[in-house]
Amino acid sequence: MTGAVNSWMPDLVVALVFITYCMVMLLSFGGLLTWVERKQSAVMSDRVGANRAYLRIPFTNIKLVWLGLFHGMADGLKMLLKENFKPNAHDKVGYFLAPFIVFTPVLLVFAVVPFGGTLVPGQLVPALAEWFGTRSYPMQIATLDAGLLVVFAFSSMGIIGAMLAGWASENKFSLLGGLRAGSQMISYELVMGLTVLGLILVYGTLDLGDIVRQQSGTLGGVLPAWGIFYQPFAAFLFLTAAIAENKRIPFDLPEAESELIAGYFTEYSAMKLGLFMFSEFIQIAVVGALFTTLFLGGYNLPFMTDAGFLLPGGREIALSQAVRVPLQMLTFLGKVALMCLLQIQIRWTLPRFRYDQMLGLSWKLLLPLSLANLAVTVLVVWLVRGGQ
Repeated sequence: MTGAVNSWMPDLVVALVFITYCMVMLLSFGGLLTWVERKQSAVMSDRVGANRAYLRIPFTNIKLVWLGLFHGMADGLKMLLKENFKPNAHDKVGYFLAPFIVFTPVLLVFAVVPFGGTLVPGQLVPALAEWFGTRSYPMQIATLDAGLLVVFAFSSMGIIGAMLAGWASENKFSLLGGLRAGSQMISYELVMGLTVLGLILVYGTLDLGDIVRQQSGTLGGVLPAWGIFYQPFAAFLFLTAAIAENKRIPFDLPEAESELIAGYFTEYSAMKLGLFMFSEFIQIAVVGALFTTLFLGGYNLPFMTDAGFLLPGGREIALSQAVRVPLQMLTFLGKVALMCLLQIQIRWTLPRFRYDQMLGLSWKLLLPLSLANLAVTVLVVWLVRGGQ
């Protein structure tokens, strides 16, 4: 019996550690991005920005302001303590479930995203060698051959939550916002899928971990073998469609305050409203993580592999587990943070499209361009593989 327990207990411990790390990372990104967006908009508007919330050290007059970092905590506490107002006429089940249907899939998408290379606990911490032996673990919660399909399956569930929120609220502004959200997310989800098909043809797999590992070499002996160098046009289309699916300016038509008050969550308050807003910021981090994984080499620095560095010219630099694992994790976090900053910069730079312009951009421009990119990719891959 003891031997049977020891056989699965290390795997369970590693799985729980990975899940905890990913949850803390996503929730931390979501909280920090609320502050970053306020500060970045303030800088662009020549303002100070959020700087009022603070913590006082007990029994002293010392206030910890820290550039307004505590505003996110204050907002969360405010949402928890506010009255949970409900409209008189609404579908109770749909109204209650909608925020959770929007929030939960955003977290689940990250289950298949690799945030590091291969972890060998027995080598990383010699004291654990007796318990873990030579076991190795890819640093992602779920290693699936069809990981990309899981990403699109979970992300499409957000459409259901947005439309359900608009319908269940029994409010015309909410209903219009839900319809806009549904049409917009379906339109740009199609573009995202077509752009990713080109990468699937290049790498020959749907496994996100395998896609990252194939980006660890060199392209032509000079450039990193990152997806953005193989598919630069697809990278632009993917990022545009991902921002549109997240319903942020310039694509925030489902919640355009000048037209629909707050769109599909007009009738929500307290923590249910908080879930809608928080999911938007977490999705910024998820979009950054997906773009990093597919186009920026994932957790690897340029020319980095699971063994170390493979530089142009064939020179190799070996790295130990103790150096490689933290370096890969920090690299992944850094790339995701840069992509989040880019999305926030776009949000405060571009004006909002009209509704017809937003749909026209998808169906009349981005969709034909993604099809053309796919056709060219098919032709090039066919020629490179000798017509097979």
